[in-house]
Amino acid sequence: MQVSMTSIYNWYRNTLRHPKYRWWLVLGTLAYLISPIDISPDFIPIVGQIDDVMLATLLVTEVSQLFIEKFKSRKETVEQDTATNSTVEVEAETVVTEKV
Repeated sequence: MQVSMTSIYNWYRNTLRHPKYRWWLVLGTLAYLISPIDISPDFIPIVGQIDDVMLATLLVTEVSQLFIEKFKSRKETVEQDTATNSTVEVEAETVVTEKV
Protein backbone atom coordinates (compact mmCIF):
# COMPACT_ATOMS: atom_id res chain seq x y z
CA MET A 1 0.00 0.00 0.00
CA GLN A 2 1.45 3.30 -1.07
CA VAL A 3 0.54 6.44 0.84
CA SER A 4 1.31 9.74 -0.80
CA MET A 5 1.69 13.13 0.83
CA THR A 6 -1.26 14.37 -1.22
CA SER A 7 -3.57 11.70 0.17
CA ILE A 8 -2.45 12.48 3.74
CA TYR A 9 -2.98 16.21 3.14
CA ASN A 10 -6.45 15.62 1.67
CA TRP A 11 -7.42 13.34 4.56
CA TYR A 12 -6.19 15.90 7.12
CA ARG A 13 -7.99 18.78 5.39
CA ASN A 14 -11.28 16.90 4.97
CA THR A 15 -11.22 15.65 8.55
CA LEU A 16 -10.49 19.13 9.86
CA ARG A 17 -13.46 20.51 7.94
CA HIS A 18 -15.79 17.97 9.56
CA PRO A 19 -17.16 19.64 12.73
CA LYS A 20 -17.49 16.36 14.60
CA TYR A 21 -13.77 15.52 14.35
CA ARG A 22 -12.24 18.99 14.08
CA TRP A 23 -11.21 19.50 17.71
CA TRP A 24 -10.00 15.91 18.08
CA LEU A 25 -7.68 16.44 15.12
CA VAL A 26 -6.44 19.78 16.46
CA LEU A 27 -5.77 18.26 19.91
CA GLY A 28 -4.08 15.24 18.33
CA THR A 29 -1.88 17.47 16.21
CA LEU A 30 -0.86 19.56 19.22
CA ALA A 31 -0.16 16.40 21.23
CA TYR A 32 2.02 15.10 18.38
CA LEU A 33 3.95 18.37 18.25
CA ILE A 34 4.59 18.27 22.00
CA SER A 35 5.27 14.54 22.18
CA PRO A 36 8.84 13.23 22.08
CA ILE A 37 7.63 10.32 19.91
CA ASP A 38 7.77 11.45 16.27
CA ILE A 39 8.10 10.00 12.79
CA SER A 40 11.57 11.53 12.78
CA PRO A 41 12.94 12.09 16.31
CA ASP A 42 13.64 15.69 17.28
CA PHE A 43 17.19 14.96 18.51
CA ILE A 44 18.31 14.48 14.90
CA PRO A 45 19.30 17.96 13.69
CA ILE A 46 17.11 19.54 11.00
CA VAL A 47 15.47 16.25 9.93
CA GLY A 48 13.86 15.90 13.36
CA GLN A 49 12.11 19.24 13.08
CA ILE A 50 10.91 18.89 9.48
CA ASP A 51 7.83 16.80 10.30
CA ASP A 52 6.91 19.09 13.19
CA VAL A 53 7.25 22.23 11.07
CA MET A 54 5.25 20.71 8.22
CA LEU A 55 2.45 19.59 10.53
CA ALA A 56 2.36 22.91 12.41
CA THR A 57 2.23 24.79 9.10
CA LEU A 58 -0.58 22.58 7.86
CA LEU A 59 -2.55 23.05 11.08
CA VAL A 60 -2.16 26.84 11.12
CA THR A 61 -2.97 27.15 7.42
CA GLU A 62 -6.12 25.04 7.58
CA VAL A 63 -7.45 26.52 10.84
CA SER A 64 -6.87 30.07 9.59
CA GLN A 65 -8.66 29.17 6.33
CA LEU A 66 -11.63 27.90 8.37
CA PHE A 67 -11.76 31.18 10.30
CA ILE A 68 -11.57 33.21 7.07
CA GLU A 69 -14.41 31.21 5.50
CA LYS A 70 -16.52 31.57 8.65
CA PHE A 71 -15.88 35.33 8.76
CA LYS A 72 -16.82 35.72 5.09
CA SER A 73 -20.03 33.73 5.50
CA ARG A 74 -21.03 35.82 8.53
CA LYS A 75 -20.29 39.01 6.63
CA GLU A 76 -22.38 37.84 3.66
CA THR A 77 -25.24 36.90 6.00
CA VAL A 78 -25.17 40.32 7.65
CA GLU A 79 -25.06 42.05 4.26
CA GLN A 80 -28.03 40.00 3.05
CA ASP A 81 -29.98 40.79 6.22
CA THR A 82 -29.34 44.52 5.88
CA ALA A 83 -30.24 44.43 2.20
CA THR A 84 -33.58 42.77 2.85
CA ASN A 85 -34.35 44.97 5.84
CA SER A 86 -33.47 48.27 4.19
CA THR A 87 -37.07 49.18 3.37
CA VAL A 88 -39.59 49.87 6.06
CA GLU A 89 -43.30 49.60 5.51
CA VAL A 90 -45.35 52.17 7.38
CA GLU A 91 -49.12 52.47 7.62
CA ALA A 92 -50.24 56.02 8.08
CA GLU A 93 -53.57 57.39 9.20
CA THR A 94 -54.76 60.91 8.69
CA VAL A 95 -56.21 62.40 11.81
CA VAL A 96 -58.33 65.54 11.48
CA THR A 97 -58.94 67.61 14.55
CA GLU A 98 -61.45 70.45 14.75
CA LYS A 99 -60.76 73.69 16.55
CA VAL A 100 -63.61 75.05 18.54
